[in-house]
Amino acid sequence: MIKDLTKGSPLKLISWFALPILLGNLFQQLFHISDFLIVGRLLGVKALAALGASAPIFFMFLIVAFGFTGGLTVITAQRFGAKDVKGVKSSFFHSLLASTIFSVIISFCVIFFLKDILLIMNVPQELMDDAYKFTFVLGLAMSIIILYNLLSGAIRALGDSKTPLYFLIGSSVLNIAFNFIFIKYFDWGVQGSALGTLCSVSFSALACILFIYTKYPILKLKLTDCCYSNKIMKEHLRIAIPMALQFSILSVGILVVQSLCNSFGTEVIAGFTAAMRIEQISTQPLFALGIAFATYSAQNFGAVLIKRIRQGVRQCLLAGLVLSIVIGLTVRFFGVDMISLFIENKDINIIIIGQKYLLLSSFFYFFLVCIFIVRNAIQGMGKTFVPVLSSCIELVVRIIIAIYLSKKIGYIGLFWSGPIAWMLGALTVVVGYFVIIAGLDAKFLRKAYLLRKTY
Repeated sequence: MIKDLTKGSPLKLISWFALPILLGNLFQQLFHISDFLIVGRLLGVKALAALGASAPIFFMFLIVAFGFTGGLTVITAQRFGAKDVKGVKSSFFHSLLASTIFSVIISFCVIFFLKDILLIMNVPQELMDDAYKFTFVLGLAMSIIILYNLLSGAIRALGDSKTPLYFLIGSSVLNIAFNFIFIKYFDWGVQGSALGTLCSVSFSALACILFIYTKYPILKLKLTDCCYSNKIMKEHLRIAIPMALQFSILSVGILVVQSLCNSFGTEVIAGFTAAMRIEQISTQPLFALGIAFATYSAQNFGAVLIKRIRQGVRQCLLAGLVLSIVIGLTVRFFGVDMISLFIENKDINIIIIGQKYLLLSSFFYFFLVCIFIVRNAIQGMGKTFVPVLSSCIELVVRIIIAIYLSKKIGYIGLFWSGPIAWMLGALTVVVGYFVIIAGLDAKFLRKAYLLRKTY
């Protein structure tokens, strides 16, 4: 159902809008975690380590695609907030065109550069074959994943966060079934896990297409709506490319940390992999708030309601503080049990390694809250410089800390790189947000003054 986020209590609107996104993200994490659980239990620690060693590459492609399509649908949400039906259709057409070209670029990179990337990441030779097969199949599936991200993002831009949830639930269930069947009964190994993901995500994309075609005429394109404009495409790419760059910068940092982690051997890789999966699913409520806020910010910016954006930021940061404390305590007390789910033989060394990471990082989740909410508020307003700057700072800090401390104190040094990068990234976006808001307030005050002078 289409939802106008320019009216009503900001926190209430954002919370209800975020809830389906949270459930969808949890199922999406289940989608990915089921790969690791099934592989770890059916194929063993070595196969799990192969997925962990190569997963940051797929994650890089995934979040870059998410950033790119998210940037495109910011314009769609702004047009919807401004009640511009023709603009929504034009935005959707240009977004489809840009995503198609982007898919071709991603596929090209996978085909020609994947092996080199794995070598640069120091993937151990005994894991190389499985790591390559898994990542190659998923890389080629990125065109379908990009299509799904764009379609679900366009639906959310109209204020409907429930429909993508339903499709993700179905896709997650199918992913578990396909993974189990392809690995246990077809004996396709880690490649079967990637093929299961490909089959299940195709379901989500097809479901989105059918839903848009039958339920949302505002996104149903006719031939007259498919008029290309350089000006409109540049407007979309002005946000989409920096957002993709921002996410690619973050993923490079993760790749560097993973490549350093790979040099510490299979046990550290497996423990770090399990802990990262747990952290990703545990912090989904924070991430969902951020995604919801991007749509809220974009619609209200399109309607020129800057005061509501400020109000929403204040309320969501307070709610995020409470959430971060609850999540941090949960991870600290139940982290060992969670890590044990990934390891069939309950290897104590792997569990201890994963627990060390969770005990450290859980202290710093509020900085993630600041990054998710404030960064998405800025992006929803169509401002890209501060988020990219924040990402660059996170990248540099993460790499420097990871390299320096890993030499001084071993793999524990890698664990410190993320939290320290979060702190400086959060500081950057918060300062940038206040500067942007002050500039917008000054701009509207000048306009009001000129209008008064005119009359």
